[in-house]
Amino acid sequence: MTDSQKWFWFVAVFTLGWLIYLLAPVLTPFLVAVGLAYLGDPLVDRLEKYKLSRTLAVIMVFSILTILFLLFLLLLVPQIEKQVMYLLQKLPEYLDALQNKVIPWLAAQLGLTDIRVDMGTIKQWLSGHWQQAGGFARAVLGSLSMSGLAIIGWVGSLVLVPVVTFYLLRDWDLLIKRVHAFIPRNIEAKVTRIAKESDDVLGAFMRGQMLVMLALAVIYSLGLWVVGLKLALLIGLIAGLVSFVPYLGFILGILMAGVAIILQTGQLIDLAYVGIVFAIGQVLESVVLTPALVGDRIGLHPVAVIFAVMAGGQLFGFVGVLLALPVAAVLAVILRHVHASYVNSDMYDQSKPVDL
Repeated sequence: MTDSQKWFWFVAVFTLGWLIYLLAPVLTPFLVAVGLAYLGDPLVDRLEKYKLSRTLAVIMVFSILTILFLLFLLLLVPQIEKQVMYLLQKLPEYLDALQNKVIPWLAAQLGLTDIRVDMGTIKQWLSGHWQQAGGFARAVLGSLSMSGLAIIGWVGSLVLVPVVTFYLLRDWDLLIKRVHAFIPRNIEAKVTRIAKESDDVLGAFMRGQMLVMLALAVIYSLGLWVVGLKLALLIGLIAGLVSFVPYLGFILGILMAGVAIILQTGQLIDLAYVGIVFAIGQVLESVVLTPALVGDRIGLHPVAVIFAVMAGGQLFGFVGVLLALPVAAVLAVILRHVHASYVNSDMYDQSKPVDL
């Protein structure tokens, strides 16, 4: 690659990043639609193998996505809201238990004599403000009612996402072919290979890991519900959603559920039941879910995933969060190719002397 070509690609990447930064508020619904289309395209391709037209296959997949979204809104959101409100109501009681039972017990176990936490101020603040939390829907509508333009923008984005998703799903293969046609022929083979590997990495993570997260959320929620935990759905969802980092969902979930069940029942035996629930979930994830749904093609270290999401959010806001994983997947593949080129280079080959 010549110096002029290097400068061209540098300017192109810089310009693209600057445009993303400027257009971030406008790009959000389009990026959400691209993500949904990317997730739905393999299913559309499978339906096409059964002699269905592309449009009919897209309609079927689009209908499934719409039904799942509506079921989430109708069934899960009200239950989550109830549990959040229950948690806010019980927080003063939980703080009393923390002050009068948990902290003295810890002090006795650790041999400490002077552990003081000012719970009065915390309880007073919570008692005066928990009613203001309100419902999810009321909070959203209240903030939107402050501006007619905000309402128009929110409704426009809400309508735009399914429309753009439908057209992207229908024309996905055509768009990929057109992008492929723009690639210079001298680097077409290498770019295609990198794109294929990036798709394997990103597809395995987004499709496989999302299914694993959903399955774990269901397992944890049902298990904690059987145990009798009143915050089962809320804690189960949180534990499932953060399980993209190995063991984080398990550790965070068992801590939250353990504290919640002790504060709710006061029986130490319930800790064992909570431990059994999360042990079953961890075994199913390691032995069944991850091998079957994700496999070993990810190649993204958990720390890299966390850093990518945080860096993207810091640089480009919510749009950066949406772009973080695709960019991280592509960079991971490119770095592997760079490493392979370096290992095969004269610089790495120690058998060849270097003149200093």
